[in-house]
Order: sequence, then C-alpha cells, then structure tokens
Amino acid sequence: MGFLLKTFKIFTEPQRGHLAMFAFSALVAGSFSLGHLASPFIAPEAMTVGRFILSAVLVGAAAALTKGIQRRALAAPWRYCVLGALMGIYFVLMFEGLKTAQAVSMSAVYTLTPVMSAGFGWILMRQRVTGRMALALGLGAAGALWVIFRADIAALLAWNLGYGEKLFFFGCVAHALYTPLVRRLNRGEAAMVFASGTMAGGALTVAAWGWKDLLTTSWTSLPVIVWICLIYVAVAATGVTFVLLQFASLRLPAAKVMAYTYLVPSWVILWEIGLGKGGPSTAVLGGVVVTVLALWLLLKE
Repeated sequence: MGFLLKTFKIFTEPQRGHLAMFAFSALVAGSFSLGHLASPFIAPEAMTVGRFILSAVLVGAAAALTKGIQRRALAAPWRYCVLGALMGIYFVLMFEGLKTAQAVSMSAVYTLTPVMSAGFGWILMRQRVTGRMALALGLGAAGALWVIFRADIAALLAWNLGYGEKLFFFGCVAHALYTPLVRRLNRGEAAMVFASGTMAGGALTVAAWGWKDLLTTSWTSLPVIVWICLIYVAVAATGVTFVLLQFASLRLPAAKVMAYTYLVPSWVILWEIGLGKGGPSTAVLGGVVVTVLALWLLLKE
C-alpha cells in the first residue's frame, strides 16, 4: 500500500483525476452486468436504499479513521440531499431499465452523459467546450446510438428505443447534472467525507419515496445473486466510485470527467464475456470503437 501511495504522488492533480476516472469506468461497468442478473428479484428502490446505506457506513467509517469528519462538513446538509437525490434517480431508473434492456445497450445510453454534463457544466460553472471537445462529444454520442440500436439503421431512423433505454436516459440526465453540482456545492470537504454525506442523503430521499418497497421486500428469501449484486454495487460501484467521481470532479472539468463513461461499454463487454454471455456482433463493436476514439479526443490536451 505504501508503494502505491508513493507512486500515486508522482502524478499531478489532473493526472490523479484521470487515474481515478479510469478505475471508475471499470467498476461502474460491473453494475450493469450484475444488475441485469439481479433486477428481476428485487425492487429498484429497495436495492438503491440498501446500497446507499451500506456504502455510507463503509465510506463514512473510512473517512473517520483517516482524516476524520470535521464539524464544518455537517453545514448545509441540504447539499447532500440534493446530490443524493440525483444519484438516487439515476440508480433507481438504471435498475428498473435493466429488467428489460441488455447491459451493453444500457451502458451505451450511459455514454450520452458527457454531452449533457458539458451543457450543465457551462450553465453552472461556465466551463467552455472547445471545438475538439464538441467533435469528440458528437462522435461519442454517435457511437453510443449505434450500440443502443444494435447497428440497425432502420431502428435508428425510426428512433425505436426500448422501454428500459428510454427510462435510463432520464436517469443519465440526473447523473450529468450531478457532476458539475459536486464542484459547485463542495465547500472544501474531503472526497470521502463528501461522498458519505451524499450517500446518506441519497438513502434518505429514496427511502422517503420507496418506503413501501422497503417494507414489502422479503430480505431473507432473496436469491444469492441479489446479495452478490448488492455487496458489489454498494462497495465497488457506489462507495468507491462515489469517492473516485468526487475526487476527479474537483480536479477536472465536468466534460472530461464524464468522458470516461465512453470506456464503460468496452468494460461491460468484457464483463459479459467473463460471465459467459458472449460478446456483441462485429457491427456493434464498431460503435464501441467510435466511443473510445471520442474519449481520446476529449482527453488530448
């Protein structure tokens, strides 16, 4: 661990943000594949509250044991509820969408967030988009649509989106707004402290909305895949990624932070192959290649 920390310190602050988002993209991808397997057995609200509570406890404990939680971090708690509600919307709609949509196409919808995040970044933080960045965002969106419609030009022209993809798109809007808001609402709190507060706020807001699902869920009779998914999304795809996202959002513009979502479909394909589901068609892979090209353009200085 000491060696890793020393190695990490040789990078500049922006480079550390890039490393955080590279890890973020790999961890997020797993939630699509595992979520698709677990979604038929539990309500989205119950899964989301469970992952938020577990993550808030784990990350909050880690924050307390390292730098501690200062009293000023408790100021203006409404910030955590706002950010937590946005992420709650994202997770609930993602899990609901996975009941009918495939993991790869859902991850492709997720890659539309950089375009929206760039727009929200300009509105909230006046973060400008250069010509190259605009080209990259356009390419990324085109590649995402190619994957979403499974390389079917007729379906693309007819704009025949599946129900799950449509639902998840609105969750991605909430996620895109979340990224620049982190930078706007953070008052100097450490990434882990701010993340634990956000997850606690998310648990409260989602529980207030879906309390009936929490009470009616038979937690003791859930299949093993649900618990595997819950532990993974709570620890890796929520707790760790929240910290990574907040860490990167304080060091990189919103558009560059969200650019790493273009790697998610590639990671999801590897997850699907690892779970024995096989890979997508060659035509669909062309869209994934375009999204990776968009990532390169966005990150190029």
